[in-house]
Amino acid sequence: MAKTPSKSSKSKDGVQPVATNRKAFHDYFIQDRTEAGLVLTGTEVKSLRDGRAQLKDSYVQFRAGEAFLIGAHISAYAAGSWSNHLPERERKLLLHRREIDKWAGAVATRGVACVPLSLYFRGPMAKAEIALVKGKKLHDKRDAIRVRDLRREADREMRQRSADIRGRT
Repeated sequence: MAKTPSKSSKSKDGVQPVATNRKAFHDYFIQDRTEAGLVLTGTEVKSLRDGRAQLKDSYVQFRAGEAFLIGAHISAYAAGSWSNHLPERERKLLLHRREIDKWAGAVATRGVACVPLSLYFRGPMAKAEIALVKGKKLHDKRDAIRVRDLRREADREMRQRSADIRGRT
């Protein structure tokens, strides 16, 4: 489930979000996060700048000392020609050797997975935020939904009370 922000939404630190993996926050416990660069073709960069990406069923795979983003869908560039990219091709992630070894070891030994949380531009560079995650059970998901609903109701009550207090003065 990729959320595509407006083109002009750029934060103070120069980060321009492209897509987020909201399903990952629902299905997994996030244990560790890091930022990785992406190896992209020209039409992929142009398509990302248009906000045409989806991370729903994507994951990170470690093989031969390298990290690859698998299953991320970056739509073909509309104005592209014969040189357009394949939408779901594997994309290499750029990480330091120490990070690749540490994360590959964690995925191999502890029964955790590695998934992308978001794609964004930091200045001119395309980046992916990846995370080590552990799967949630059904009861964990229900607990998270219950806590979120309770927090929402409490916030609504607080807003209502503060509006009532302001109305009396």
